[in-house]
This record gives sequence, structure tokens and C-alpha cells, in this order.
Amino acid sequence: MSKKRKPKLAVWKFASCDGCQLSLLDCEDELLAITEQLTIAYFPEATRTVIKGPYDISLVEGSITTPHDAERIHQVRRSSKFLVSIGACATAGGIQALKNFKDVRSFITMVYPTPQFIETLNKSTPIADHVFVDYQLRGCPISKFQLLELVNAFLNGRKPNIPQYSVCIECKRKGTTCVMVANGTPCLGPVTQAGCDAICPEFERGCYGCFGPKETPNTHSLANRWKQLGIKDDDIVRSFRSYNAYSEAFQRESIAHEKHV
Repeated sequence: MSKKRKPKLAVWKFASCDGCQLSLLDCEDELLAITEQLTIAYFPEATRTVIKGPYDISLVEGSITTPHDAERIHQVRRSSKFLVSIGACATAGGIQALKNFKDVRSFITMVYPTPQFIETLNKSTPIADHVFVDYQLRGCPISKFQLLELVNAFLNGRKPNIPQYSVCIECKRKGTTCVMVANGTPCLGPVTQAGCDAICPEFERGCYGCFGPKETPNTHSLANRWKQLGIKDDDIVRSFRSYNAYSEAFQRESIAHEKHV
């Protein structure tokens, strides 16, 4: 009787800090259970072992910032049956997408002594702008618990149970006092997708929007409330332009206030 073949997992890196890949290694004990069900076929962060594709599931970290990577992501897509973009860089362009709001050539000449050797695209873009993505896992970095849920869902042929509601729900469930109501602290929690367990409000800090816009976020209403708290337009722009600056909802709101800066 032949042994059932385990699905092959590949983990790919593009422009990023590697933090989301490390979330997989942070699974620690759970990682042993994963390897019993999956063969880690390609994961340079963890092993030099390379098993040729095609791969049953690919986790892709990072944004597309160079012509070479714009071509390479198509190779990854062709070799992957199921492709998941993980983290803010892969799902929204990442912190490096701040260059999308300016002329990238000005940055190159300021930073590099020999800019003629720098080959970069004008924009940092998410994976879904280049190839079809089967699922997106948000966060900067992603939650290891959501990653485990994703892998479990893949192995059992079901849709991942990832919340689409806001960080505010997490605060309510933990009994955390609202920092915006109690202290007048600007907080992106009402428009940010849950996943971090509301760690910042728990320590009396406003949410920074690490998991990007929640489903149907009312960013305009939130920005108006911030203005009532005395927050200036330039600070509103900076708040929406962080890890998920190029996500549609955050991008639109920051541009709306930039014209007043």
C-alpha cells in the first residue's frame, strides 16, 4: 500500500523585512504538527533544502519593487496551485509604498552615491496587482494564530476563519478601555482589521493600523472625529501612511487630507 503524498509548501520572499516568514518559525511546537502534514519544500529562511515544484501551497511575503521581481512573481504563480500573500508588504505594498506618493527618482539621488546602478520600479505594489492571489493574510507582521488557521483550512479543504471586523471588537472582548473615548488618543482601531489582539490599546496607545483596513471602513468619519480632538491634517496623513499606506481605503483618506497640508 503506497504512502499518501504530503502537500508541498513553499515560502517566497520579495521586498520585505522577513518578519512574516518568521511568524511561521514562531509557531515552534505547532510547526512540528505542520511538518507532519506538509512537506516544507522551499523555505530559504529555515532550510537550504530545495524540493522542486510544482507546490501545493505557496506563502508569498513582500511587495514588488523591481523589474526582476515583477517577472519572478509570475514564475511563482505558475509553480503554485494555491498562492497566499502574507503581510502588509504582500497585501498592500508595505512601508516601502510610501515612495508611491512621491517621485522615486528624488529618493534615489538623495540616498545613493551612484544612482545609475539602482534598478527599481516607480511604485511598490502588492502581489495581487501582478498575479491572481487565492487568499490574503494581513498584518505587520501576520498573526501566527491566523497562519495556523490558514494552514489548517488548506489541509481540510475549507475557507479560513479569519475575522473581518475591527480592532475595536478585540478591545471590547478584552475589556480594554477605549483610548480615544477616555483619553482623546488618536486610534485607527475603528477602521483596522482585527488580528493583533488589540495589543496597543491595552497599553494605552492608539492602534497603528498594522492589519490594514477592515471590511467597509469609515475612514472619513474617523478622520473627522480626530479633527474634533484637535488632530491636524498633516498628522492624519502620517497616521494613514504607515504599514498599509497604499491600501485603497487608507490611501484615499490620506490623499484627502494631504491637499490641506
